[in-house]
Amino acid sequence: MYLCYIDEAGNGQTLDPARPDAPPVLVVGGFTVHDSHIKQLTWDFLNIKKTYRPQLRRALHLSEVIHTEIKGSDVRKDVRVGNRDRRRAAMLLVDSILGLLERCNARLLARVWVKQEGLAFNETGVYSTSVGSLTETFQAQLLDCHSRGVMVLDSRTKSKNAPNVHCVTTRKYRAGGDLLKGVIESPVFGHSDTHTLLQLSDLVVSSLLFPIACHAYLGDVTWNVHCDDAYRPLREEFGERLKKLQFRYQDPVGKWRGGIVVSDRRTARPSSLMFGLGEAAGRKPAIPAQQTDEGDVPSTL
Repeated sequence: MYLCYIDEAGNGQTLDPARPDAPPVLVVGGFTVHDSHIKQLTWDFLNIKKTYRPQLRRALHLSEVIHTEIKGSDVRKDVRVGNRDRRRAAMLLVDSILGLLERCNARLLARVWVKQEGLAFNETGVYSTSVGSLTETFQAQLLDCHSRGVMVLDSRTKSKNAPNVHCVTTRKYRAGGDLLKGVIESPVFGHSDTHTLLQLSDLVVSSLLFPIACHAYLGDVTWNVHCDDAYRPLREEFGERLKKLQFRYQDPVGKWRGGIVVSDRRTARPSSLMFGLGEAAGRKPAIPAQQTDEGDVPSTL
């Protein structure tokens, strides 16, 4: 059995110079892992938390270590504006996180939405579309592994949670048959202070995918605080590892899908830019580079 943990970074704010701190991208994504690795992955992650937050080594109770979160937004801030020691610690943390995922053969999946200046962004539609797309990728992985699985999404509010899984529920229980047979149940919701691996998903999405997307697709947006060349080392050092961690698959017509997919509404550049500066220079990728998917984009972004 496989578990899939999903979190998001960014929101529906319009990308506008009047809001220099508005997130220029929305990322919905996470990772999948076989249930046999869950316990060890959790323990290893808690040890990483103790390394990055030394005060946790003196915690009297395990619950304190579990509840204390290292937010991805704080990690990327350390990369962007921290002093030398904080930047180094942040990079070492990201390196350790990827090492965890590599050792347990986890697979990354994400939808990255690049905003266009001045245009309204339909957060509800984009989030729902992302969950539907990620569920399809998870189903393809389950089919490939002859297994079954459950998705755990970071809980937001009831009004935001419910619409985001209706598309999955209707696909499972429609009259024409279950299109997601490997996914045991519609995605369930958890809180990061009680589901430790949702914290890990937050770090993947918020401290790695979000800043890399900002650097890769919005480097010319100089007025936004998130579009900073300080994120270059993340893209240079970890892009290739991100690419190898993806789960990619071919649909019935032979088109490559899954993995980390970018919808760039500004310039329609390919998703391969996420995986290092070499991709931007035209280096041929090791696996087929997925192009921006436009077919399932909500009408209003």
